[in-house]
Amino acid sequence: MEKQKRWYYLVPFVGGILCVWYLYRSFYDVVYSDYIRLVNSYLPDVWNPEKFFVRDVLTRIPVNYAARIINTTWFHYSIRFDQALGVFSLMLSAAAIAYYCIREKIGTVWFLILMAVFFSLNKWEMMNNGSGWVHFFAFAGFFYHYLVWERVWTRQEKKRDHIQMLVLPWIITMGIAGPYCAVYSGVLLLGYGFCMVITWRKTKKWDKRYLAYGVCVILPLLCYLWSTTHVKTGLSSDGSLMRQFLDTPGYFVRFFIKSLCSTVIGGEAAEEVFGTNTPYMIIGLMVGGAYLLALWYQFRYKLYEKTVFPLILIVSGGMNHVLILLSRWSFLIESYGMSSRYALQFQVGVLGILLTFALMWKIRREEEAEEKKQQKRDRWRNMEKAVAAVIIAVFLVGNGYTTYREIRMTIYRKEACINRANIALDFENRTNEELAAAFEYHTSSADAGDLVRNALTILKEHKWNVFYR
Repeated sequence: MEKQKRWYYLVPFVGGILCVWYLYRSFYDVVYSDYIRLVNSYLPDVWNPEKFFVRDVLTRIPVNYAARIINTTWFHYSIRFDQALGVFSLMLSAAAIAYYCIREKIGTVWFLILMAVFFSLNKWEMMNNGSGWVHFFAFAGFFYHYLVWERVWTRQEKKRDHIQMLVLPWIITMGIAGPYCAVYSGVLLLGYGFCMVITWRKTKKWDKRYLAYGVCVILPLLCYLWSTTHVKTGLSSDGSLMRQFLDTPGYFVRFFIKSLCSTVIGGEAAEEVFGTNTPYMIIGLMVGGAYLLALWYQFRYKLYEKTVFPLILIVSGGMNHVLILLSRWSFLIESYGMSSRYALQFQVGVLGILLTFALMWKIRREEEAEEKKQQKRDRWRNMEKAVAAVIIAVFLVGNGYTTYREIRMTIYRKEACINRANIALDFENRTNEELAAAFEYHTSSADAGDLVRNALTILKEHKWNVFYR
């Protein structure tokens, strides 16, 4: 059975090719947005150890330093290079899902549904802005760690899995994850505690391995938190979370529900289709219901005893929704959580939901095969299938429309990039206001136009990026 499904690994490759095609159609190789800050902060002396050995280095995500060195040395600081890293990392995450589906004998239809949702273009913003490649890489690391944990939990670990459980949090938290280590560490600590309790209830013995695993999560997390204390920011807040919640509780509810809605349809696509708040609320509540149904399946049928991977993804997705609410409420824009930049984080929970449904589908089919003549549960089973079918259809239709719309937008996005490149080549004759607007760079700490001008000057002097051509 497993050998017959090895072709599953071809699907992530096909998905990657489609992402490359999309980026070719939607982007022209020119810096903008976050790249202005990166150029001013790290270029041209990418080999300078003084810029690496700083106290807040962990918040800057160390693996980025290596990527910049490679990019400037061999690729003339091309955004395409970073985009390629992002697509490759996305393919690695998809390969992890394929590995799990082969291992658990998930059916072909279910696997293709997972891949259709996984490669949705709801992540278009992070895909186009190549500086976000490392976040795709971080999730590939998360998925890999979760699969190692899956093997350890099911007592099917490989030779070095125990060592990997101890080492991976150090590598991922301190080298790759950046701010995403909060949810990653939280999921690990909650999950390890959960595994210990379940093991004790079954065997009346504590599995002390999870204590060691937990220590190896806490220590690198503390290192990261120490590093964040040395970050200098110009941010300030005029109010507290609790005060704002007491004044406008409905705002927080709508923010959270709309973030759930974004797992079905992207923010821009939703604005194009929906005229009122009602559709957002209906879809968001449906997604919330899907989370609850998946959790009910997990605990009612104790699916976690056989496989813990889907439950990990569900908890991770839910924690990401909460984290975005707590960290972005201060913008006072209730649709802020629908931004494409958060799709990667939220999508994890959807994958967990779909995998839970797939496992339940397999269980039901096995039961029906053994109890063909039993009629009492038929009505309930039919209702289960109908509910699952509706939820899956909504996810597919919503993500499909988001992808369709984004493909339609490629021509306009590329035109904007080409216009930006033309402005870059003539930046000495442009005003600061033109530069700040064209390169989508806004900052309160200094004049945005001057920062754009300085970044373009660095690139021009070294014939990098758009000036290389």
